[in-house]
Amino acid sequence: MGNGGTMRCRFFFACKKPYRMTETTVKIMSPEEIAARQVGDVPPIRFVEPGQVFRDRELRLRQLAAGHPMRDYLIFMADVAAAQHRALATQRMVALPTEEQLGDAARAGVAPLTPTLFRRHEAWHEELQDILSDLLPRLGPGAALDTVRALQASDAAQLDRQADRLQAGVMLGLDLAQAPLIGAALQVYWTRLVAHTQSQYPDLAFGRVDNATLCPCCGSKPVASVIRLGGAETGSRYLHCSVCQTQWHMVRVKCTHCESTRSIFYQELEPGAPGAQAPTVAPPKGAVRTEACDDCDHYLKIVSMEKDAYVDPVADDLASVTLDLLVSESGKQRWGVNYMLLFGAPDEEAEPAEANASGSP
Repeated sequence: MGNGGTMRCRFFFACKKPYRMTETTVKIMSPEEIAARQVGDVPPIRFVEPGQVFRDRELRLRQLAAGHPMRDYLIFMADVAAAQHRALATQRMVALPTEEQLGDAARAGVAPLTPTLFRRHEAWHEELQDILSDLLPRLGPGAALDTVRALQASDAAQLDRQADRLQAGVMLGLDLAQAPLIGAALQVYWTRLVAHTQSQYPDLAFGRVDNATLCPCCGSKPVASVIRLGGAETGSRYLHCSVCQTQWHMVRVKCTHCESTRSIFYQELEPGAPGAQAPTVAPPKGAVRTEACDDCDHYLKIVSMEKDAYVDPVADDLASVTLDLLVSESGKQRWGVNYMLLFGAPDEEAEPAEANASGSP
């Protein structure tokens, strides 16, 4: 996003069908057959490397921005990722769950840091202010600067209301301009929280949960899944948490929403219109696809390190928004969320429904 750009995420940008989609249908396999394809003893949970995750994302976003129709926004989000990296590098204490809370969550089969069970500490406000202060000198006059200053001036209660709506997936009353920055702070806070909790309770903190489609650490939806590369993990698929950046294993050719192994098919973009604008740096064929399910009509992106070792689930999902727009035309609903890009009605369109709404945070 340029200094004078807008942060409202309405990226129906000159999309005159410059791409077409290719589709691959996968034969039906039983869960046993799918599990048999896994090679080696892969860990059920992959914890993030705090010193690398946001730095790597920044670099990937800058790479993908070259010649991209969303270049300005990708560069802005690269600046946000750089600010996240520096915020996470700052030493900061966070309140951790107790052994009793961890035990209760394990017995209930739920993620111990689910926001409804473990209320976030006010320290997340400090993460947000660090990110905003880092971004401020990089912005010229425009909507982005106005948004940053508005967030800096917001009181704690207002910020918490926006964070509650964002994490609950409630679009009504959510400020779409502020949401990516609030989401960035929540990601830093929860990434730090998971790392500290795992360090404090290495044998107790996190394990398998009953709902395999949600993060076993914080209970959040995935942003995308990734096919790993390296050692015993090569070829294994992990879901990538939209909040705490943890990855958890799920066998391939399985719906990440309903867990069905039937009617799974894949779609990806390929240049289609002569002379159409395309990114200068584009992932190779097969690196970014949608994995869709006809049983529940949901889909999620799947990125492959086997095709491109530098893919990032968050960055590549954002840079392939055109694929979302095309897939949505078939009636499939996106499962998962990317805090860098939220789809929803703008405030002025949502207001008429607000009087009839109840129970929102």
